[in-house]
Amino acid sequence: MHIRTSFPHETAHTDLWIPLADGTRLYARVWRPLTDDPVPALLEYAPDRLTDRTAPRDAQRHPWYAGHGYASVRVDARGYGTSEGVPTGAGAVAEAAEAADGVEVVEWLAAQPWCDGNVGVFGISRGGSASLRIAALAPEPLKAVVAVCCADGQNENEGYDPGGSAFAAQLHARSAAALTTAALPPDPRYAGDAWQVLWPTRLEALSPALHTWLAPRSTGTQGDDSKAPYGHVGPPPGPGAVKAAVLAVGGWYGPHHDTVLRLVERLPRDRVRGLIGPWSHHYPDQDLSPGPAIGFLQETLRWWDHWLKGGSPSGTSHGPPSDALHGSASGTSRGSVGTRPVMSEPLLRAYVTGSRPPAPARAGSPGHWVGEPAWPSPDVTSVAYELRGDPVLVRSPLHTGVDAGRFRPAGDDADLPLDQRAEDGRSLCFDFEVAEETWVLGRPRARLRLIRPAPRTQLIARVCDIAPDGASALVGRGVLELAAPPGREGPAPRTPGGTADVTVELGGVGHVFPAGHRIRLAVSSAYWPSVWPRPESAAGCTLDPAGSSLELPVRARTSDPAIVFGAPEQAEPLGASESVTLDGPRPRLLVVRDIAEDEWRVEVAPCVAGTRAYPDGLEWTEDALETYTITGNDPLSARARSDRSVRLHRPDLAWDTTVRVRSEISCDVGHFVTVDEVVCTAGSEVVFHRTWEKRIPRTAE
Repeated sequence: MHIRTSFPHETAHTDLWIPLADGTRLYARVWRPLTDDPVPALLEYAPDRLTDRTAPRDAQRHPWYAGHGYASVRVDARGYGTSEGVPTGAGAVAEAAEAADGVEVVEWLAAQPWCDGNVGVFGISRGGSASLRIAALAPEPLKAVVAVCCADGQNENEGYDPGGSAFAAQLHARSAAALTTAALPPDPRYAGDAWQVLWPTRLEALSPALHTWLAPRSTGTQGDDSKAPYGHVGPPPGPGAVKAAVLAVGGWYGPHHDTVLRLVERLPRDRVRGLIGPWSHHYPDQDLSPGPAIGFLQETLRWWDHWLKGGSPSGTSHGPPSDALHGSASGTSRGSVGTRPVMSEPLLRAYVTGSRPPAPARAGSPGHWVGEPAWPSPDVTSVAYELRGDPVLVRSPLHTGVDAGRFRPAGDDADLPLDQRAEDGRSLCFDFEVAEETWVLGRPRARLRLIRPAPRTQLIARVCDIAPDGASALVGRGVLELAAPPGREGPAPRTPGGTADVTVELGGVGHVFPAGHRIRLAVSSAYWPSVWPRPESAAGCTLDPAGSSLELPVRARTSDPAIVFGAPEQAEPLGASESVTLDGPRPRLLVVRDIAEDEWRVEVAPCVAGTRAYPDGLEWTEDALETYTITGNDPLSARARSDRSVRLHRPDLAWDTTVRVRSEISCDVGHFVTVDEVVCTAGSEVVFHRTWEKRIPRTAE
């Protein structure tokens, strides 16, 4: 990582309030170049906290953009951080309201004397989804968007996999984290004495997000969300709603790369580009597993310059190309960075990763950059691999899935899937020899014929790369619940003979299968703790290989040597110092088998427990643990629990507050049973304590 200290412009930053039409004020931090000329504005708008949680990340990129001639603005959404109001909550109605606030912010920025009237919006994860929602409302000043590792609202929501099964880890962990963030108090250093009024008002408005995320599927309708014009998240159906240019970015190792594939397929070609690389759920300039990282800030600067400055460069040197990131990944320099105009780049630039032994963390991924002029690509052909054999029962142990790695890898040491041999042993497997090197790019499909399946049968299909030594590396996976509601892949039509032909859509992949390896399709009836098991899971189902196949999107073996990126660079770090607890760091991912109780337990530590000291004097202490258990062959034994705590302490102001959250989910035949508890203290005094208990129907009858 190169730390940039010299820029074309000197910069300064200030904090300010942005007024909304209803009188609410949003808190903003603005980095600006020191120039008398108005410049374009870049907005990162997110339901988070710019004064502490995202401050280290903000320091990496906002000053960098300002140094290249942009007013770079970070704004906390309504009810978060120092902003006034209460959180808008979860679901489409809330997210549409949040987007409407974002439109007001865009228009306010465009009207400032230091802005030339052109605005870009960017973000990652929920901030990226918010960027797409704002773009769907088409405010006139908004010219361009960069959306990174985010959902687009077309085929997915927060509670359910696109195949119709309820998430477990994804649902539970994100809901608990969102509840914790929403419960944190404003910081008196920035909010002044108003924090004492804002905080209790905010706490009284709290509601666990999982209540909303589970409700639409459980009632068989969209509930109140049906009134929202924008879907669960992201733009409404049809490419015409988004008028701004969109650079969609994702990583193969994160959960949202299919967003990129959908956007480049559906948006007009003259205002969209896609980029998918060997990254987890983080910005691509961060040097995290697996990598390699790229000069992402330089790449986005090309995007902003084209759409906000009419192609005029910002006076930056994009730096030397990073040797590992050329089209062939061979380490040979192939020209300067950014030799093509940004809109002359292929519609989709994707990294087809090479085969490597499975490991929970990796230092780089060999592979090839390819450029696609259209999507679906003319260079990709669907190849069917026919299954062979007699009908066979698929009945997997309920702990199948414990070696899947983190649902949303973020670059930690225990994030990626382990060797899948144990998982394959719990599944029904079909192998295909690889006679010559085979490149795969796109979404595989498993077309399966089932014999008299139960009404709510779950199927999980995995594609693995089997090395000559037997090591099994996970390439892609997909989930299908036969009784999924309308609009998803199921249910499948039944034939008079009592069979059902179903299609399991796997997530997008970019992978090279070397000659001499084997391609494996593994089919299971359980995948804990990624998805909640159905009561029918214990019975399994019968698969008939006759009429079943694996379809792979096979791509021509040609890389694009003109796809090159600069080495990663960022602005100077914030300078926050971190320490771990006296007990030492706990394992980031732990799998425990209790043989006597026949119980499997997965423990996830989503953050390093310890204290971060900020330059402004704040001490942030955080701890979190997620636990998922399942016992024997009982689908109703599944349990998920999350414990989180955040302490905010300012010794100089004698300010000491703590938020503790406990979230639990269990299930019976017809319901999810949820318990959420929030306890907030100021000093030694409990100022808020509330518990929510709710039974949410599991099925849409």
